[in-house]
Amino acid sequence: MKPILNLSYIFLLFTTISGYSFSDYISPNFTASYLQFIDNSGTFLLSHNKTFKAAIFNPGGQQTSFYLCVIHDASNTIIWSANREAPISDSGNMFLTAKGITIADKDGNTIWSTPQVKSEVNKLVLTEMGNLLLLDNSNGSLWESFHYPTDTAVIGQRLHVGTFLLSAASSSDLSTGNFKFTITSSDGILQWYGQTYWKVSMDTKVFKNLDGMVEYMAINTTGLYFYGHDETMSIFQVGLPVANFRIAKLATSGEFTISSFSGSDWTQEFVGPHDGCQTPLACGRLGLCSENAVSSSPVCSCPPNFHVGSGNFGGCVPGNGSYSLPFACDSTNNATQSSSSTISFLKIGQVDYFGNIYTDPVMNEVNLSVCQDLCSTNCSCLGIFYKSSSGSCYVVENEFGSIQSSDGGETQSDMLGFIKAIAMSTTTNNDDNDDGVQTSGKGGFPVAAAVLLPIVGFILLMALIFLMWRRLAPSKRQEVKLGKTNSHSSRDLDAFYIPGLPTRFDYEELEEATDNFKTLIGSGGFGAVYKGMLHDKSVVAVKKIVNIGINGKKDFCTEIAVIGNIHHVNLVKLKGFCAQGRHRLLVYEYMNRGSLDRNLFGGGPVLEWQERFDVALGTARGLAYLHSGCEQKIIHCDIKPENILLQDQFQAKISDFGLSKFLSPEQSGLFTTMRGTRGYLAPEWLTNSAITEKTDVYSFGMVLLELVSGRKNCYFRSRSLSMDGSNSGGGHSSTSSTTGLFYFPLLALEMHEQRNYLELADPRLEGRVTHEEVEKLIRIALCCVHEEPSLRPNMVTVVGMLEGGTSLPHPRIESLNFLRFYGRRFTEASTIGQENEHDSMMHQQAPDSTTMPTGSPTAAFSYISSQNISGPR
Repeated sequence: MKPILNLSYIFLLFTTISGYSFSDYISPNFTASYLQFIDNSGTFLLSHNKTFKAAIFNPGGQQTSFYLCVIHDASNTIIWSANREAPISDSGNMFLTAKGITIADKDGNTIWSTPQVKSEVNKLVLTEMGNLLLLDNSNGSLWESFHYPTDTAVIGQRLHVGTFLLSAASSSDLSTGNFKFTITSSDGILQWYGQTYWKVSMDTKVFKNLDGMVEYMAINTTGLYFYGHDETMSIFQVGLPVANFRIAKLATSGEFTISSFSGSDWTQEFVGPHDGCQTPLACGRLGLCSENAVSSSPVCSCPPNFHVGSGNFGGCVPGNGSYSLPFACDSTNNATQSSSSTISFLKIGQVDYFGNIYTDPVMNEVNLSVCQDLCSTNCSCLGIFYKSSSGSCYVVENEFGSIQSSDGGETQSDMLGFIKAIAMSTTTNNDDNDDGVQTSGKGGFPVAAAVLLPIVGFILLMALIFLMWRRLAPSKRQEVKLGKTNSHSSRDLDAFYIPGLPTRFDYEELEEATDNFKTLIGSGGFGAVYKGMLHDKSVVAVKKIVNIGINGKKDFCTEIAVIGNIHHVNLVKLKGFCAQGRHRLLVYEYMNRGSLDRNLFGGGPVLEWQERFDVALGTARGLAYLHSGCEQKIIHCDIKPENILLQDQFQAKISDFGLSKFLSPEQSGLFTTMRGTRGYLAPEWLTNSAITEKTDVYSFGMVLLELVSGRKNCYFRSRSLSMDGSNSGGGHSSTSSTTGLFYFPLLALEMHEQRNYLELADPRLEGRVTHEEVEKLIRIALCCVHEEPSLRPNMVTVVGMLEGGTSLPHPRIESLNFLRFYGRRFTEASTIGQENEHDSMMHQQAPDSTTMPTGSPTAAFSYISSQNISGPR
């Protein structure tokens, strides 16, 4: 009887578990696996009308990889999966507890779980839209699968800016592939290893309704829509036939598709890119893709001097076995590529490349050898494309996709393609071969390596010992500090809960990360900024906040929660904070190119015009998001080059947004009611008028003028002054050098009236900018600095002007006449200062005197020049 009882027990267990498939929800302390279900479907939860099901599922029918999936039941299509990177076997388990969902392998090891929730889970629900929800006792949402999309979006799901879809490796392998579809503030873009190859807005089927910043993308029964802050009308859309069920999917091939399901069939309604040769791997790596005149399928071949490869590399390889293709920055080829004598460039003719359409050349007006030299010294570079008509140089980094065959005839491309290759050594003697590679005799082992390896090993050993010693010292110091402050710290980390707070760091942890605040990288009114490295090896900028005007740790954390929840590609990311004792610190992502003022006004390489334009556009997008894209509108109050930070490829990010609330009364008193930086302050600061987002627009306009000229808007320029007070050049041999105050915004207004825009461009650009390019930025800048705030455009409109979607405005001269007043005041102050300086010289005033003439240019300059509150970052 005992075996019979056991079988009955097992049968009852299966019946109980499978019964959950027919309820609207399941409760905690629930366990599911593929083998637990007698129907072998793995389904454990259905939506109310059974449109969707949640299941432990094995796509493709294979029996090795199982995933927690949400599936459209009628079409058996996966719309979401949990453990993409860590599939389980058929005996792996999913657990629902009061803390959330956990997936474990057959040995009980956790491989995936939902994030920590703020209260206990009461139930797991699957909605009729396909959204898997964890709910609390009040049916409040604790977690939603819609917030963590995989490769598919469905009707009712919103993909906000910054959200992305990642392709699957294959139909049966749900691990993430190499294609990415990202929602940006202006578009939806497809990328492969960072190379953009398609944008939704540029498709011929897209209809644009209005200008504005994108907030989110959604699909519904009538099409694909990109909405802004005002949800009553989309910014642009793709209209489609009415359908009850529709999905947008990033396919394994890299195509973005929209399909509808009716009855038992799928209908593909939209695909991007529609050109088969425009996807990165249409013909494999380095494959030559040509359009098929008969069908839509591309025709694949290899470029000249290449043939079909084999092995792991695939695609096409050099026909000459003496050459090999490098892998980007591989540890085995870094040293090899550093010697330009081993590098060759194999010409593949007049071709196109998908990435060149959406990227700018790295250099213009250069010859081919300069372009090749740039690639030779960059181990990430795998090839170049050179446009002979303009001298434009494009580089391909990290991965090389398919090449597009040129059309021929009148549309024949003048783009020449070159693949970087490494000449392989064939000598076995110690003599130098033709490629400059030195090898040893018997095994072909490089002599240089035989000599250097023992030395490198010794250096690495010593470095390891040194690092261990360095790590030991802070830990000892930390033990002493914790012995004194442990009881206080436990009280300091009290238990109040504020939703949205970023990572909270201990002060000692940040002290160690910055090596006791050793490397200062910036300072300002909010405090000093130090470079640091966290335990996960990520580099950060740690800001010590001083003299803040917020009393109480909870108030401070509340403001930090607001800032920490703001995410935009053109805003510096707040990674965490510290509020321990009297310490207030903010932890930001590290911007490796520093601030705009250091790059624009410093002594380094000159910023090219395209780089300046990209900085202007990125800053405008970031400000537009702060003004109209956030849940709470944020007025920055201190836009200036010091607060615009740059990352690789000169991507601009705004720092210190939201920190104006932290100003103490002492800091605010620096400028009475002003909270910005002189030189960028709008006139309403001086008249005690209402401060709105238009004050940031004014500051942005002033920054735009500095981007054009390459110097501060108010600066001194040298002049020669004779000892009798007249200008030099009149026969006097005794002269002295003095300075005159120069106000660039007035010159910009005057040159605009004369339409002589090239006079305003930074002379260091040496003609590498056109009249039209300068005119565009000057006209936008002058409109931004109108004296009346109502006449200034908002930042969404400014973004449209820069992108070209909004027509260029005509500045209102009557609202710019105040610039003439400023200019005259500076000229008068400069003249008075020169006369006083001349009198001082005639009376042989002591050089260490601290007397300052009332009307000196320095006094006038301080009125409108940069005076740091936030300071450089």
